[in-house]
Amino acid sequence: MVFNTGAALLDAIVLAVVSQEEEGTYGYKITQDVRKAIEVSESTLYPVLRRLQKDECLEVYDRQFDGRNRRYYKVTDKGTIQLELYRTEWKEYSKKINELFEGGVSA
Repeated sequence: MVFNTGAALLDAIVLAVVSQEEEGTYGYKITQDVRKAIEVSESTLYPVLRRLQKDECLEVYDRQFDGRNRRYYKVTDKGTIQLELYRTEWKEYSKKINELFEGGVSA
C-alpha cells in the first residue's frame, strides 16, 4: 500500500479486530485479521497491543492452548469508547477524502 498508516489508524484497526471476539483473541490471529485490511508485520503490531494495554483500552490474560500459554487481548469499556470515537472520526475523514477523489461527488 502506498499510504502510510499512522498510529491512530493502527490503534483503530486493532481495536476493531479485537472487538469482534467477545472473549478476546490472541496476537497471531490479530495479525492475520489486520493483514486483511493493511500489510503490517508482527513487530509493528505488538507495540500497538502494548500501547493499547497501557492506555487501558485492552486487557490481557493467558489461556492454555496445546500445553502452552497463549496471550489473549480483550477490549475494555474504555477501549469500546475509544473505538466508537475512531469510527465517528473515520466516517467523517473518509467522506471528505472520497469527495476529493471523486470530484465532489458524495458517496
